Amino acid sequence: MLRVIKRFERVIIMVLVVLMSVVLLLSTLELAWIIIQDIISPPVLLLDINELLDIFGLFMLVLIGIELLDTIAKTYMAESVDHAQIVMSVAIIAIARKVIILDVKELSGLALVGIAAILLALTVGYFLIKKKDPAEG
Repeated sequence: MLRVIKRFERVIIMVLVVLMSVVLLLSTLELAWIIIQDIISPPVLLLDINELLDIFGLFMLVLIGIELLDTIAKTYMAESVDHAQIVMSVAIIAIARKVIILDVKELSGLALVGIAAILLALTVGYFLIKKKDPAEG
């Protein structure tokens, strides 16, 4: 029974890898299309701040997708990898993406402190997980 479950899990992981690859390809094409549209629209070769923020946000989203693909493909195929460390690093990247595209004028000071607290907690957690196994660091 355990062998059947493991085989089923591997099939699901393979399907997820294929689906994530398709999503990454489509999102990369979408990003390229948006950049081309922004560059050729008047004023030509100039991007305003909102266009830059949108492009950076999509760029970071593709990078997070790549990290997730790497996580799915490598981590869940190997038995000896610390899944918590990978999940923490993906969470840090996701929060960093939000911080990069954040419009601080729209948020209260308390919301910014909350984001900082989340980022600090994730970073400390990642450090502690990494410190747990000195052979990895």
